[in-house]
Amino acid sequence: MQKWEEKRERPVLPLYFAAAVWLVGALVLPPYTLSGLLILAGLSALAYAVGRRFCPERVVRRLVPYATGSEDVDAMLDGVTQNLDALHALNADIPDAALSAAMERMEKAGRGIVETVAKTPDKARLADRFARYYLPEVLKILGAYADMEKTGVKGENAGQILGDVRRNAETMAAAFENQLDALYSAEALDISTDIEVLDGILKAQNLTQ
Repeated sequence: MQKWEEKRERPVLPLYFAAAVWLVGALVLPPYTLSGLLILAGLSALAYAVGRRFCPERVVRRLVPYATGSEDVDAMLDGVTQNLDALHALNADIPDAALSAAMERMEKAGRGIVETVAKTPDKARLADRFARYYLPEVLKILGAYADMEKTGVKGENAGQILGDVRRNAETMAAAFENQLDALYSAEALDISTDIEVLDGILKAQNLTQ
């Protein structure tokens, strides 16, 4: 399952300070005597403590890749995650509050799908159509919508397309949520009606291939 892992790393500079004390101190104090060893050890510990104070530990975050045991499933989850990240970024360019809320629902359901499949890779087949077709096409539609809003395209056709997207946003979000719900049932999800709506929007925007 893909997740962010945090790891604390200790800086090496304090160790260099401590080692430098031994190197320099050995030139001044006789390291072969007990008193010399104790003094150098104390100075070395002090140098290390001072170094730690000015060079604190740092937290390094790294992304742990999916490891479901299936390269195909891992690749599918990577693709879905990238598209959901793009959806999240795209939402920042959507001024319409209702549409933005629908997109948040899509992302939440999509993240749930990824989490579920990552935990139970056998369910990947139930999300295959969602991953290969539905999510990428919805992202394409919303991307075109955001471009129109950003460039201020006017006209009857543009107005119709923007209106279609707004009207069907709830349908798109519901399809995402239904797909997540279907992962917990024994039968695959039938989203044929949603696909018909989606196809209509794609054709209206000349986004079909």
